[in-house]
Amino acid sequence: MHTRAPRTYQDVNTAAEAADWQSALRGDAEAFGRVFDLLHPRVYRHALRLSHDAHDAEDVLAAAFLHLWQRRKDVRLVDGSVLPWLLVTTTNLALNQRRGLRRYRAFLAGLPRAQPQATSAEDTAFTSVELDVDPALLRAMEELSGADRQLLVLIALEDYSLRAAAQVLGISEQAGRSRWQRLRRRLASRLAADSLAFATGR
Repeated sequence: MHTRAPRTYQDVNTAAEAADWQSALRGDAEAFGRVFDLLHPRVYRHALRLSHDAHDAEDVLAAAFLHLWQRRKDVRLVDGSVLPWLLVTTTNLALNQRRGLRRYRAFLAGLPRAQPQATSAEDTAFTSVELDVDPALLRAMEELSGADRQLLVLIALEDYSLRAAAQVLGISEQAGRSRWQRLRRRLASRLAADSLAFATGR
């Protein structure tokens, strides 16, 4: 049986990211632009998965990186990477801020970046992302607390380890496991109730 390996930093050069992130923390916009170039395909794929709309995903992507720049001093890293923080932020934006994101696109337009690659993030995303998030699960996610939402996104959708997800939350692995078990039971109950309501027409 094939076992899917955790995606923790798939296709991401964490050594390059770590060096540029340290420079970005000191206000180096060009270094931050390189972090963007490195991580934005993965973040865009996640935004597209949740929004199912290319333009909305672009807006969420821009907003997520703007928040990253503005809050860079407070971002909690996992094994030296800002990617888990970005994925969680992207989820919150995609689920809770579906309107009013257009103004953030101007931020990316002025960001110092390398020359665009031949394959755009959008093209890459459409060929590799699985747009298969159950609408019922998305509705359930909107009702979760911030911590539970982070666990769900990182573990269930992005295949991070429980240890890494707990690190994002700033809790022990044991506490993260307990929270995850409770969350799984809650979601199972909620999704079962939604299925019953759909079947009975309620």
